[in-house]
Amino acid sequence: MSRQRSPETSTSERSARAPAGAEWLLPTYRRFDIEFVRGAGALLWDADGNEYIDLLAGIATTQLGHAHPLLVATLRAQGERLWHVSNFFYTEPMVRLAERLARRSLGGGVFFCNSGAEAIECALKLARRARPGGDFVVLEGAFHGRTFGALSVTPQPAKQEPFAPLVPGVRVAPRDDPEALRALVDERCAAVLVEPVQGEAGVHPIASEVLAAARAACDEQGALLVFDEVQCGIGRTGSLFAYHHEEVAVEPDVLCLAKGLGGGFPIGACITRPALREALQPGDHGSTFGGNALACAVANAVLDVVDDVAFLRGVRDRGERLRAGLASLGLAVRGRGLMLAFEIEDAPALVERALYEQRLVLNATGPTTVRLVPPLVISEQQLDEALARLARLLGG
Repeated sequence: MSRQRSPETSTSERSARAPAGAEWLLPTYRRFDIEFVRGAGALLWDADGNEYIDLLAGIATTQLGHAHPLLVATLRAQGERLWHVSNFFYTEPMVRLAERLARRSLGGGVFFCNSGAEAIECALKLARRARPGGDFVVLEGAFHGRTFGALSVTPQPAKQEPFAPLVPGVRVAPRDDPEALRALVDERCAAVLVEPVQGEAGVHPIASEVLAAARAACDEQGALLVFDEVQCGIGRTGSLFAYHHEEVAVEPDVLCLAKGLGGGFPIGACITRPALREALQPGDHGSTFGGNALACAVANAVLDVVDDVAFLRGVRDRGERLRAGLASLGLAVRGRGLMLAFEIEDAPALVERALYEQRLVLNATGPTTVRLVPPLVISEQQLDEALARLARLLGG
């Protein structure tokens, strides 16, 4: 790790400040008063030159860390050739990425967009095309996005109530009760939406029994099973897709991706099995910037690195190292791969102290939950240093 200033700075001594012009941003985020100006791998530097260890990765987006040489070279090379021509035409990066994603997943068709919420919107429309007027079944604690359709299938009152009325026809099942879920899936159900590992709810892997029940119920009633792997996909759990993990062993009809697919560059994708490839026809859906050459070129480069047996094994190994280190601090850890969380009293306060006192970038997904989703390329030495800094916080 490169030389850095000591992280042993108390909150009262910190010189953190919002940059000039910050007041022009809408206050839709509770931002910390730190301006990051540079990154490399799992490290970040602020405007004052202080170095941080990043265990958030842009909320599980910078899969290959910051300024990965291959991604930088790919973006530069593609930027010098072609950026965007609209979806009236084909580009080589778009076609190549669609084939790679389809062949490695469901084998059908791919719709490209710019974010996870947009990928979910595509899945919802696809399900309604297959079963007009059908309802949606989701799990408690789910988070599928903030656009109106995606928000409607995100059963969190604090997020939904200010924007009601939302899209009707959404039923909520317990996330740990297979029979209760099956009972909600009937002939009126268009789709069941599941995150194989819930992210914003606090990193909760969904039990294989629940996933199997969802698959069986959808098969019985002719509904679609949609997996939202926006956060848990693209190597995050130690397999290319979370549903490839041996603890899942269930295949969906539709797969939604974003976040890590672009390694920090905005891109989303909705992938279908072959029978659904023609469900949406021209005019049914669209995305002006979806599938643009820059985004697809970068996503292809991400797959060049992540879709590798040895790389994914390394993700699992480092995930186990992080899990063991957290457990040694007396923390009860849950999750898979490098998508972990633990419970602690006043998680937001710990996250703030970690940032300002130990220069450790963490995230609280709730009052008592700390989430850790570092870049997949984080080194063992960086993980050990992060654990040492966390230990100092917990002991202080």
